[in-house]
Amino acid sequence: MNHAQLEKKWYVLHTRSRFENVVNDGLLKKSFKVFLPKVQVKSRRRDRKLMIRVPVFPGYLFVQSDLDPREHIEIVKTIGAVRIVGTKDGPVPVPSQTIESLQILVATDAQIKTGHKLAKGDKVMVVRGIFAGIVGMFTRYRGTGRVIINVDTLGQTAGVEVDEEDIEPVPKLFA
Repeated sequence: MNHAQLEKKWYVLHTRSRFENVVNDGLLKKSFKVFLPKVQVKSRRRDRKLMIRVPVFPGYLFVQSDLDPREHIEIVKTIGAVRIVGTKDGPVPVPSQTIESLQILVATDAQIKTGHKLAKGDKVMVVRGIFAGIVGMFTRYRGTGRVIINVDTLGQTAGVEVDEEDIEPVPKLFA
């Protein structure tokens, strides 16, 4: 291997659901440089008014490595790690400027909004609130934090307005 191949770069590591902290701690114990960007948000539990720190990108974190085969194996052998994100040609590095920008972003106390931009016709499920369990089609955004979804029943369409935080896109696999 030449020197260019052994240059340490940042890579995205996919983790099991809700295992970001476990993987982060495991990689730190193995002396890897890891970055798990987190933001402070209000807890979604209705009985609590706590501010909690959650990952900006649920299910993912960043790890710096030269991807020497031994290091690559050590990374993916970490409890909760799934794979290093890439293409059929191998892992794809993340530009260091992107990591630096994310580090600056999460170092501030500013509120950061993340999430999926929904397109008309996307299948969504209401996961919280009085309409929890309803599956419908995203129709449009309505004001700040509100969305309209259509539910088809008995050949009729009913539209309902819900908080954007209360819906999640249904993965294409299940749509």
